[in-house]
Amino acid sequence: MTQSVAKDKILIVDDIPANMWVLLEVLSDAGYDVLLAQSGEQALRVAEYAKPALILLDVMMPNMDGFEVCRILKANPELCKIPIIFMTALSDTINKLKGFELGAADYVTKPIQYKEVLARVSAHLEVHKLQAELVKRNAELETFSRMVAHDLKSPLNAVINLTDILADECEHDAEIDRQKALSRLRWVSKAGQQMMGIVDALLLMAGVSQNKAVNIDVVNMNQIVEEVIQQRLLYMIKEYQAEVIQPPTLPTALGYAPWIHEIWANYISNAIKYGGKPPRLELGATPLEDGMVQFWIKDNGRGLSEEEQGKLFKPFTRLHNGDGHGLGLSIVQQITDKLYGTVGVESELGQGSRFYFTLPSLNKTI
Repeated sequence: MTQSVAKDKILIVDDIPANMWVLLEVLSDAGYDVLLAQSGEQALRVAEYAKPALILLDVMMPNMDGFEVCRILKANPELCKIPIIFMTALSDTINKLKGFELGAADYVTKPIQYKEVLARVSAHLEVHKLQAELVKRNAELETFSRMVAHDLKSPLNAVINLTDILADECEHDAEIDRQKALSRLRWVSKAGQQMMGIVDALLLMAGVSQNKAVNIDVVNMNQIVEEVIQQRLLYMIKEYQAEVIQPPTLPTALGYAPWIHEIWANYISNAIKYGGKPPRLELGATPLEDGMVQFWIKDNGRGLSEEEQGKLFKPFTRLHNGDGHGLGLSIVQQITDKLYGTVGVESELGQGSRFYFTLPSLNKTI
């Protein structure tokens, strides 16, 4: 399936129109979205508005030269990360060093060698993207570490405290209250299951992130939903006295069955935990005009505000203070991205929520 990819924006800053037009043609033919500025002042305005991915900046310009433009850009927190490649006829070491000291990423000398410009632009864009991704991953890792440590600490404390109590009773009490002991053992088991759930989610997330491709095939959605309900969530459904309404049949689609199991498990378990009292769940599917199939689950919970909906499907975020570790819906998002689908929610306070995901139909080309 063809997906549109946003073009990288390149800002060319040069006071000589002939230079700009040639670079415009070369970079446009290479697939970039090119912006133009003929002065330092104009370059600052365009950069502030458009936030280009890279700037090709002439050094020798009247009024405000390239060095001053670079200095101002690097002092702006919103623009300082943009790679700047100086274009100059100057070849002496002093000017090169001055540019690098101001934060320039590279130099190209005039007359411009266009293959060299394309190579340098491509290389610096790739480096910049990798750096941005690294910053993002480090921030997520920090958040992830704090959240998982917190989530593991609570059930681990329960295991330690309850087993200490049981050990103390076994050592000092001649007769142990079997009902109390059984209740504590069940709490230990539940805490262990919580920790195992976190570990399983982490392993799945790692697997989804690392797998560049999986074997996409026809999936029997009725069978998957039935397996999720009967093999994974039956105890939870009974505990919450949830009503699950399934259609007679669900359409088949293209996907990867083990991952789709996880989507339904997340959606259904969330609908049970945060639905009404008792929860009432309705499952269904809707064919879409673009060849996709939308699978959905509607609950009878309190519904979600627009602000809450905006926080969904993001790593390590959660809306409730109950069970959960902020990984589930993020994993759903990653899975559907890999399977050429989308995720979303429709909700209104007091009216419940309708969570959905889409997959290609059998006739969809991917």
